[in-house]
Amino acid sequence: MGFSKLFIFLFTTLLPVALKHPIEQKMGIFREYIGAQFTNVTFTDVPINPHVEFHYILAFAIDYTTSSPPDPTDGKFDVFWDTDNCSPSEVSLVKNQHSNVKVALSLGGDSVNGVSCYFSPSSVYSWVSNAVSSLTNIIQEYNLDGIDIDYEHFRADPETFAECIGKLITTLKTNGVIRFASIAPFDHSEVQSYYLALWKSYGHMIDYVNFQFYAYGEGTSVSQFMKYFETQRSNYKGGNILASFTTEGSGGLSPENGFFMACNRLKSEGKLHGIFVWCADNSKALGFRYENESQALLAAPHLHSTA
Repeated sequence: MGFSKLFIFLFTTLLPVALKHPIEQKMGIFREYIGAQFTNVTFTDVPINPHVEFHYILAFAIDYTTSSPPDPTDGKFDVFWDTDNCSPSEVSLVKNQHSNVKVALSLGGDSVNGVSCYFSPSSVYSWVSNAVSSLTNIIQEYNLDGIDIDYEHFRADPETFAECIGKLITTLKTNGVIRFASIAPFDHSEVQSYYLALWKSYGHMIDYVNFQFYAYGEGTSVSQFMKYFETQRSNYKGGNILASFTTEGSGGLSPENGFFMACNRLKSEGKLHGIFVWCADNSKALGFRYENESQALLAAPHLHSTA
């Protein structure tokens, strides 16, 4: 058989098979914050699709005292999430029941007991030393897999933030304490300056970018969302940027107004690494319908063009 005939034979024979049976792809990442609002939501309340990699993110571990008013502790973290429903035993239970589930904790957040939560180290060395020690204890007690960085207020310069967080992630990974790390920036010039400094020096250590697209204005359109997504892909070049929405309010592109349409476009372009939701505590009242839809979209097989 001549080369041209062989090529035509292979093309006409194998192409229909390829279209009918797409090449198996890596599981999509679905992530959801849990425990911050104390609405008695449990891990088992949230539907878990076995065909995605599912990450719960406990919110939050904070380096502040539990006193009133709370004070910063220079990296000595304590647990501030709903420990009654998100306890070490509950973490073990959900992970044992679902092999695709991993659990992380998030650091910082917007506030602690009504007071803005500031990143406030006395020095890089002291903060990192305290953070490694305190977080290792919490992570091992709860059998956790990773950390997420969600500081939103700062009493240090961007370079200090980058060194503290970068050295923390590197040390925890090197010590085998965590398997992955993520950051949770949003579109605010000051906030971005800190996370972009971290990305510049330690982006290779960060596995996911939980970009808070719901921090954009209410009524965001699909076309605007797509532009925002491209902007953040450029800012965090080479990173796994996750699409996001909130069930807490109406900021950003909501599921009702086209979020899943935008995600399908991103998926068709090979740009959708995953979806995350803020947060399970609020989704409980909605019956987790958008969590189901998100995971179904991520689990669906597809052919995509190269971005």
